[in-house]
Amino acid sequence: MSRPPLPPFTAETAAQKVRLAEDAWNSRDPQSVSLAYTPESRWRNRDTFMTGQAEIVAFLTEKWRRETAYRLVKELWAFTETRIAVRFAYEWRDAGGQWYRSHGNENWAFDATGLMAERHASINDEKIASLDRLFYWPQGRRPDDHPSLSEMGL
Repeated sequence: MSRPPLPPFTAETAAQKVRLAEDAWNSRDPQSVSLAYTPESRWRNRDTFMTGQAEIVAFLTEKWRRETAYRLVKELWAFTETRIAVRFAYEWRDAGGQWYRSHGNENWAFDATGLMAERHASINDEKIASLDRLFYWPQGRRPDDHPSLSEMGL
C-alpha cells in the first residue's frame, strides 16, 4: 500500500502532504487517520510515547473525546527528501466550555511508500476567550480560502 505523494519530496509535494494530513486530522476519524502511518509507526506527542496504529487509534479516540469542536491548521515549515517539518495551531473546547488554542511543531519521517514512520510533536496550550477564536468553519475540512497560519499572524 502506498500513500502519495511519495518521497523524495519537493516543495509542492511536501505542501500537499501537509494539507492531506490536516484534512485527515480535521475529520476526527482515528481509524482513517491511522492509515497514514506505518503499522509500527513511532510517536511522541507532548509527553506521550506510542508505537503502532492500534496505539495511535486509542490515543486519537481519547484526544477527540476530550478536545471537542477541534479545528486544525497546519503549515509546511521545511522538508528534505524523506522528512517534513510542520507548524500548526488548533482550537478546541474542553468539557467545562473553556476554549484553547494549541500551538506546535511536528517532525515527520516517511518510508518509501509515503507512510509516516515517525511523528514527534511538541505542543503548548493557550487558554482563549470564545471571542478570540479564529477557526470558525463547519466541522471537517478547512475551506481552501481560509487564511493560513502566516496570514493570520500565528
